[in-house]
Formats: sequence, structure tokens, C-alpha cells
Amino acid sequence: MATEIYDIIIIGGGPAGYTAAIYCGRAAMKTLLLEKYMPGGQMGITAHIDNYPGFPEGIDGFTLAMDMEKQAERFQIEHKTEEVSCVQLDQKMKEVTVSNGTVYKAKSVIIASGASARELGLPEERELRGKGVSYCATCDGAFFRNKTVAVIGGGDTAAADAVFLSHLCKQVYVVHRRDTLRAAAVYHDVLKHTENVTFVWDSTVEEILHDDVVTGIRIKNKHTGQLQTIDCQGVFMAIGNVPNTKLYEKQIELDGNGYIIAGENTKTSQLGVFAAGDIRTKPLRQVVTAVADGAVAAYMAEEYIELQTEEME
Repeated sequence: MATEIYDIIIIGGGPAGYTAAIYCGRAAMKTLLLEKYMPGGQMGITAHIDNYPGFPEGIDGFTLAMDMEKQAERFQIEHKTEEVSCVQLDQKMKEVTVSNGTVYKAKSVIIASGASARELGLPEERELRGKGVSYCATCDGAFFRNKTVAVIGGGDTAAADAVFLSHLCKQVYVVHRRDTLRAAAVYHDVLKHTENVTFVWDSTVEEILHDDVVTGIRIKNKHTGQLQTIDCQGVFMAIGNVPNTKLYEKQIELDGNGYIIAGENTKTSQLGVFAAGDIRTKPLRQVVTAVADGAVAAYMAEEYIELQTEEME
């Protein structure tokens, strides 16, 4: 059976991917969106989004993700829940292979694979995933109801996780290597007045204590070198993200941090390949900037295909 050829394949079903799908569908481009998990990416597991325009009271990420998916489907794009295992982007007809061996072909590819939670890098960290170590407070928070947990980090994600967990947990420790949060000011006031949240400043996690499951953390003050043990049943890592670019590193130019080099026009170093959302080089990674990227990438992909068609005529 002949391989089906699409105009555009979109890799990733976060806000950038679904916005690109909406714009591609509206332009009558034959479009396939591939997403390995549920819709929304990092947005889909965010408990509350307060800075996306049009929602005065904010909105939870899962609801916003499902609405984006429904909107894209209205424009008859094809959506498959499959994990991409291999790509061939340095040729005119792009090839995208998924984990079951199926190969999809397209004239253009939009990469919107986003980023994943960064690991702390401790030896015991991976073996304790699902045994007290988590990278998603909204996914796993309910398992720690009335228990003591630690949130590691000081940015927006860590602050939002601490707020969310404070409603479920007996005690929340926020461990940060600096002496103040890097999170938006709105979080500072909320957390400062939350009785069951305790800050541990200027400290790093040296060890996750465990007896098959997490029993605590051992932290070190970076100024005094003093070690301290915090008894807890859960550890939530919120120390930033790493781009999901492993598949593309030999075919597309990346920056020193592994992000795809692409400007505001979303063009990558490969003709016909565009990068949108958290995966590309940019100063601000938010839902609203991902959505903007998705629209631009769809427009640029459509323009690329039209130019290729004209050259063939």
C-alpha cells in the first residue's frame, strides 16, 4: 500500500502544535498532528493558567488543551496518538517514522515537541519516580494528601506547584538555591501568607532519602556547608525544562542549550522545517508565545509549499 503524503506534519500536541493545526486546517492543508501522550503538553498538566488572554478568572491547562483539540478537529486535521521515533528532514519529501514502524511523508514539517521537566541528576532519582519523586504536582499531588512534601526550585513552576500542593498537603517545603524566588511577584505574596509553606533558602538537595519509597531529603546550605534533613513523603522537581530535541540534533542546527535555532519566522536550518513553541530559541516560553509561534509556523509552512508548487509548474 502506498504511503500517504500530507502537506504538513506537526510533531507535538501542545499549544503551539494545536494552533498550527488550526491554521493549517483553515488553509485547507492536508495535515497530520502526532502527539505521543494527551493533548496540551506541559500546558495540559498545569493546574491554573492566569496569564492567557480572554479568561478573566484564569483557566486550568487541561480544559484549555481539550478545547484547542476540539477546535483543531473542527477544521478536519488528522490527529494520531503516536510517538515519533525517527525523522528524515534533509530531503524534499520529509519522512516521519513512529514507534510502530509506520512512515508518514509530508512536504513540510512543523516541530512543536516542546520541553520536558529537568531532572536534578541524583543517582537515586530515577528509581524513585512514582515512589515519591514527581515532576508534575497536578498529576500526582492527590497521592500526597495530608502528607509532607518538598518542592525543589524557585521559578514560576515551583511557586505554582507549592500553591497547588498547599491545598492538599499537611506541610510544603520549598527548597531553593537562591535567597529569593525567581517567580512572578504575584506568587510571592500568596506563598508568604500560606501557613503550611516553609521556605528553605540558599540550599541544594544532596540526597533523596528512601526505604523503597521516599522518606526525606538531605539538603546543604551553599554558604555554610551545613547539612539538614527534611522528613517528607514526596519530592516535586520544578527546576526548569530541557528541550525535546534529541531526534533532531543531527539534522537541524541547535543552540548550546539544545534548543532549535529559529527566529520569529520559525524557520530552521532545514528548508521546509519550522519550529514552534518552547522547543525553539526565544526569550519567553509561555502558552501565549507558543500559540503565536504555531500561527506563524503554519503560515510559513503554507508559503513554503506554495513556492515549491510554483517551481514545479
